[in-house]
Amino acid sequence: MDKAAAIALSALGWTLADDARAQRLLALTGLSPSDLRLRVGEPALLVATVRFLEAHEPDLLACAEALSIQPIELIEARRALER
Repeated sequence: MDKAAAIALSALGWTLADDARAQRLLALTGLSPSDLRLRVGEPALLVATVRFLEAHEPDLLACAEALSIQPIELIEARRALER
């Protein structure tokens, strides 16, 4: 797994650790919990997760802090996965 995918996967884990945030992610992406489990490593899902965090700056900042990275690293990970 490359660095971008690892960062985005960690961000997904952080997002899902909070029930309200996880429900918001599912509602906004239209995914079901089973879809999420099946697609967990797919770049498109990882991109959607980081975009979800980018859409709400407090979450982006909190996630970056929790992962001990800079917020720009999340954005750069998303950009790398989109290529």
